[in-house]
Amino acid sequence: MTNIFQFGEHHADYAVPVINEREARAGAGILFLLALIAFMNAWLSGNFAPTKLVVTGFFADFFLRVLVNPRFSPSLVLGRIAVRNQLPEYVGAPQKRFAWAIGLALASAMLYLVVFNNVRGPVNILVCALCLLLLFFETAFGICIGCRIYNLFNRERAQLCPGGVCDVQDRQPIQQVSAAQYGSLVAFLAGLWFAAGALPESPIRGTTTVAPAPGSPPPSAAEEERCRVPEFARKMGHEDKWKLHNGCP
Repeated sequence: MTNIFQFGEHHADYAVPVINEREARAGAGILFLLALIAFMNAWLSGNFAPTKLVVTGFFADFFLRVLVNPRFSPSLVLGRIAVRNQLPEYVGAPQKRFAWAIGLALASAMLYLVVFNNVRGPVNILVCALCLLLLFFETAFGICIGCRIYNLFNRERAQLCPGGVCDVQDRQPIQQVSAAQYGSLVAFLAGLWFAAGALPESPIRGTTTVAPAPGSPPPSAAEEERCRVPEFARKMGHEDKWKLHNGCP
């Protein structure tokens, strides 16, 4: 019988509690998709409402994963439904808990910055980008970066890692990359580089910031100060985006 407050499942064949890696990757993919949509919505349109909603859900999801039980995490429940016809891949739960604790810390930071304090700047952009990076590596490549960090802080090394990466083994021929394959990759990237320089540029369109209505009173000194573009945005060539994100004309 599974306790409400428990991390990982007990399996007779393994010495440590386990998590289904297929379910974890599916859950990471679901969160990555939602986070990417919210991030691009805020970046392109200046609408932060979806971001606040996703951050709140992200925090609740990881709170349940780490401090209650992964069985009740909404993204993992959806992930379990999506992969329920696939054979499970058992991985060690301890390193997953450490990795997801990093996710909970990032979600807590985003909740404080974006939801509670309405911060819009490079700090929350970097935190959000880091979350996207971690989720992308897990769902696309099966690489749990937090699990790799786990070994740096724990004397007992991780067991049952995804793909058997914890065990020292020789790569099989199908896993090895030949010189011809490297050459094909380099040629492809070089071709894209030259194509980018040869393609005609698209015309620059006006920004989507809203100009003051004719006859409206001039902005107050406080509003002018609030909409003063900070130096970091000027140096990045980010003035128009900064104004868009902060609702300034």
